[in-house]
Amino acid sequence: MKILHTIQDARRFVWNLRSGGQSVGLVPTMGALHAGHLSLVEQGRKSCDAVVTTIFVNPTQFAANEDLDKYPRTIERDIELLSAAGCDAVFIPDVSEMYPDGSSTFVKAPDVGKPLEGEFRPTHFDGVATVVLKLFQILPTSHAFFGQKDYQQLRVIETMVRDLNVPIEIMPCPIVRESDGLAMSSRNRYLSDSERQRALCLSRALAGVQTAFQNGQRDVAKLTEILHAPLADTPDSQGVDRVDYAVIVDCENLQPIDTISASAVALLATHVGTTRLIDNCVLRCE
Repeated sequence: MKILHTIQDARRFVWNLRSGGQSVGLVPTMGALHAGHLSLVEQGRKSCDAVVTTIFVNPTQFAANEDLDKYPRTIERDIELLSAAGCDAVFIPDVSEMYPDGSSTFVKAPDVGKPLEGEFRPTHFDGVATVVLKLFQILPTSHAFFGQKDYQQLRVIETMVRDLNVPIEIMPCPIVRESDGLAMSSRNRYLSDSERQRALCLSRALAGVQTAFQNGQRDVAKLTEILHAPLADTPDSQGVDRVDYAVIVDCENLQPIDTISASAVALLATHVGTTRLIDNCVLRCE
């Protein structure tokens, strides 16, 4: 596995593969890799001739009060995991490589980024869209693989690619969960043992909604009640400390709906202790 640090080397590596007629998959990450990330590499290997992963903790998607400085950085272990997973190259740039002195051009995220995360983290998706478009320019791969756990982020990137005619195919990949249902996340390591147990109420809430939906419930107000119940801190159940949102919305534009006629998505953003956790499930009519 090649380890690349400069834009010039990364671009040359991908162009050499593409000019030889090979398809190349891109897996953008911020490091602190887990099985969810590695599943994207695995899918890339199945779908493409070669796979390139990036590790870059992007400062422009963190607000001043967020966890940029304490975001986990495990570069040596990440490199070992990627090599074992069969990744062909990893691009690990410095901040100065991605944002040279004087950088002042940024991407404005599409409208699908405005609700939900956009309300609680107003500049977040501008930073995501900017760094992802930069990576698409630096690494002109044929495909890019993103996990569906960050569902709104996925929709932002899909919309940006469509709107700006970026010649890359976005490949959504399923959420990877722990054996007890907790969605895998680099931030899970912040949870204490007791907090981790409480965090399981997120997957229970989504499972309850899925069961009701499969049993024929299509009324969003009733499904939302089912979604909220396990999150509440009651004498019978330990929920989360705070709910930023727990909603069921249109799966394309993330706007409110009253009834599910074709498909929708249930989205959660909560706080357990000092850790913010997100999760979701897509609800599709047969």
